[in-house]
This record gives sequence, structure tokens and C-alpha cells, in this order.
Amino acid sequence: MTGTRTSRLTLLLTTLLLPLSSIASEVRITTGFSPGGSAIENILTAINSARQSIDVAAYSFTSKPVAIALDNASQRGIKVRVVADAKDNRGRYSAVTWLKHKGIPVRLNDRYAIQHNKFMVIDGVTTQTGSFNYTSSAVKRNAENTVVIWNEPSTAQAYQGEFNRLWSEGTD
Repeated sequence: MTGTRTSRLTLLLTTLLLPLSSIASEVRITTGFSPGGSAIENILTAINSARQSIDVAAYSFTSKPVAIALDNASQRGIKVRVVADAKDNRGRYSAVTWLKHKGIPVRLNDRYAIQHNKFMVIDGVTTQTGSFNYTSSAVKRNAENTVVIWNEPSTAQAYQGEFNRLWSEGTD
């Protein structure tokens, strides 16, 4: 190829691909509600989007679909960590106990009357939060909500700081 043809091809490819790269990192917000299924779908979509890491802060955690999705992410090489309320997650039927037995780092936090957070930080740029406890009741019986803020690092960093604080207070 001549220098002019190479330059034109480079310009054409840059023009075509630049919009795709800006779309990929565009901030967007998705919501979900329960009952009805969209809340759990929103959470599972967020988990399945992970490429590097998922940090979870949970109050009550008994949801099999969420636990399985986190385990699957871990098996794909995603770094998964969970910090949960100590009083609500010590039982043998807790998803936290199951995840710990699967080799996922888990800490229980008993510093507060209730460690009532319900959020995830995914890849350091996406945040999932809302009233939704990671439980079957949240899916089937409660009126709950979820919000995922995609590709917004400043929000994710604020939640990451809170996760790190709760994690440092927790015990294995």
C-alpha cells in the first residue's frame, strides 16, 4: 500500500471505530423492580458483565441465583469478594456460607446493629445498589428495587471506599 492509501484507510477506520469506543464507555442506568423479575435480572446482568472484579456488600444473602452467578464469575477468573452482616449470615443455609465453601473470600461484619448495605462494585466502574436484599423473598414477596449505574467510575469509587471500609472491619 502506498502512504496515501494507508493514511486514508487509517482515517476511515478511526472514523468508524471511534464512535464504537465512546458508546462502550457511555454512562447508562438500568433499573429493576420486584416482584416481577426485572430486579433480579438487573443484578444478574451486572454480575455477568464483570471482566475483572465484583465486590458485594450484603445484609441478608440467601439467593441461589445470585450466589451461583458469583461462583460462575469466580470460575471465569473474576475476583469476587463478599462482606455481609454477621448476624444474618452465619447459618449453614446462607449463600455466604456456600460461597465461602466454594473458595470465594467472605468476611462477616458485626460492628453495627445491622450492616444493612446492599450493593456491588463491578470492575471498579459499575455500581449496583437499591433496596433489594439478595434473597428469594426480595424476588417473590417484597416490593424492591435495583439500580445499576454502568461505566461511572466516580460513583463506583465512592462505593468501593465503603466496601473497603466494611471489608477491613469484617472477620473471616
